[in-house]
Amino acid sequence: MNDPGLDKPISDDAKNLEKDKEEEDDELEDDQTYMDPSRWWFASTAFPLLAGTFGPIASAFNICALVQHWRVSIPPGGTEEHGIDIPDPPWLIAINAVSLIIALIANMSLLFNMARRLSFSIAQPITIVGWYISSFLLIGLLAAASHSPSMELTAAEDRAFTQAFYYAIMAAGLYILVASLMVITVYGAYAGHYAREFKLTMSQRTLMLQTISYLVYLECGAAVFAHIEGWMFVDGVYWANYTLLTIGLGDYSPSTHLGRSLLFPFAIGGIIILGLVIGSIRSLVLERGKKKLGARMIEKKRQAYLKKLERKKKGRAKITPLSEEQERTSEGKTEKERREEEFNMMRKIQDEAMSRRRWTALAISATAWLFLWLVGAMVFWKAEKNQQWTYFGAVYFAYVSLLTIGYGDFTPESNSGKAFYVFWALLAIPTLTILISNMGDTVVKMIRDLTIWLGEFTVLPGEGGTKERIRKGARNVKEGILNNSNGPDEEAPGILGEAEHDTEKGEGHPKHRVEPDVANDKLAGDFETAEMQEADDDAAEGDDIGKDIHLYHYLLVKEIRKVMPEISQTPPKKYSYHEWAWFLRLMGEDENSTKFHRKAPVKEATGDGPQMQKAVTDINNDEAVGEQNQWSWLGARSPLMGDTEEAEWVLERLSMTLERELKKQRDQQKGADSEMKKEGLQPGTDGRDSDKETKNEPPASDKSGSGFDKADSRSSSNTYRASRPGTSEGKTTS
Repeated sequence: MNDPGLDKPISDDAKNLEKDKEEEDDELEDDQTYMDPSRWWFASTAFPLLAGTFGPIASAFNICALVQHWRVSIPPGGTEEHGIDIPDPPWLIAINAVSLIIALIANMSLLFNMARRLSFSIAQPITIVGWYISSFLLIGLLAAASHSPSMELTAAEDRAFTQAFYYAIMAAGLYILVASLMVITVYGAYAGHYAREFKLTMSQRTLMLQTISYLVYLECGAAVFAHIEGWMFVDGVYWANYTLLTIGLGDYSPSTHLGRSLLFPFAIGGIIILGLVIGSIRSLVLERGKKKLGARMIEKKRQAYLKKLERKKKGRAKITPLSEEQERTSEGKTEKERREEEFNMMRKIQDEAMSRRRWTALAISATAWLFLWLVGAMVFWKAEKNQQWTYFGAVYFAYVSLLTIGYGDFTPESNSGKAFYVFWALLAIPTLTILISNMGDTVVKMIRDLTIWLGEFTVLPGEGGTKERIRKGARNVKEGILNNSNGPDEEAPGILGEAEHDTEKGEGHPKHRVEPDVANDKLAGDFETAEMQEADDDAAEGDDIGKDIHLYHYLLVKEIRKVMPEISQTPPKKYSYHEWAWFLRLMGEDENSTKFHRKAPVKEATGDGPQMQKAVTDINNDEAVGEQNQWSWLGARSPLMGDTEEAEWVLERLSMTLERELKKQRDQQKGADSEMKKEGLQPGTDGRDSDKETKNEPPASDKSGSGFDKADSRSSSNTYRASRPGTSEGKTTS
């Protein structure tokens, strides 16, 4: 079961249902975590999720340790698989039950804390102390069973430990592990590295509940089938485990009509629940984990790049804003050209860091998978010595199990081997799923690109011919890539998808578009039309200032409509420098002006935090312009830094700009109406007369070079239906 095929639709539904809640949770996450050492992200997020996953597993193993006796008597010529149970002392059963009850209380405490039903300061002591007590009780029982002759629990040559004994060992180890992880989490919280609460998304908080659901389903199914088929409960757990994981070893299978009939709903239900669990694990590891790993790599790469530039005079000039006297340097570059260089440097840093992140993630997941494969094979080799397995045979068995092939020619028969197999398979299958996902970003993509390249080179030549493909292939290999995965630079899509999909580019270069909400789009369209009509009316009446204002509003709404579908674009939309310059100009900032520019520091000051993606975009707020708000494309305040995607950032800032301008216009209209009432005059019923006398000036180039040029707006409104660079609509004004 490499991939249950359910994670995508399940995760899509979860995203639709939990979208608003996740946005709220994301807003709670401090920007500082983007550049914090990754170990504190692990302590604040990954460790609680690991504890929430392995804690219920430990309790499930504790149940297995309780329901069966710990020793069997081996009949002459028999094996431990067919041993006769030896009753355990009542005190051993009682202590075992107490450890399970305490562990269940600890699990519920952590679950309520993740669900925000119990405070951090109350839940964590209960969770940590409860797990430690459970582990110490089990360790004491295991020590007594293994080394205390006075308690008559020592296994002689004609006796052996059952699967329950080995489940107790694994449960005790897991209790210590998860309790220790939570100790680190609590330490980090009280040391002030993060808040004393779990800032988890809805899917992450429900991971523990999903894990509990799967384990309850597995063990209840095991109990039912064990009763129907006459198996022991632990053998039923062993069978249910490899059945729901779709391995199917075949040493246990239903033989009754009732058992075979119940298998139909049991198998499909378990696979669905397993898909939920694996989907949440993928969300944790592949989404949040990759994002944090990528963020750290970008930050390290950025710092190293800036240090390298600082060591050279020409390098320092590239990242230092130009004064008016230095507008023309020895290299003949303007401030805007220097900023474009900065932007391109940041794009290069991002591309290199993301490539390294993909291969690092692949290396980590491959190492984890190889560890489970080879070390697991060694455990099986030692456990199945009675079957005289060789290490190669154990490696073969582990491999066909990991790939969910399950031939059944090798199966564990020892009690230790069966118990370990249950735990090992629960770890191995999700690990393989993550490995395959990481391979899709790297190895699989390379093979796909190589196949496409060979096809175009041989039987499916492109438009450029064979010679052109050879030259392009050699150039790409020299640059370290094979058939650029991003394809050619896409033109910025037109309003509401006016730029159609180029079918000649083939399936490798789709323009992913998601239609915006129809109601919101219609509202924005009506507002856009109204603003354009107002601008035309003002132009006809000779009111240039009024026309400028309405044209400015028109451009803001038009760009908002174009950006809306790009938020959900896959892969995330990345804008060119000229598109960014256009957006910033609409927001009130001119890339030609050094008012908001600064030299990027190698490392942000830790006093007030890095202020991720806090590029200033309000040219009218002179009080906000200062050293604390100046930014560089290579700095932490750059819109290219942080967790927010570019389209989302642009949409938010354009919306804020439009809201600010409308509020300013409304306030001035109210002020004008109030003045007219004081003078005993009747304000205009539609507000047009008073509006002409009091309209605020839009951000124009004569005010710190921001906004759009007033001279441009005095052209006809039809000519001024401008668009961002790269689109085919009208005149480009960036």
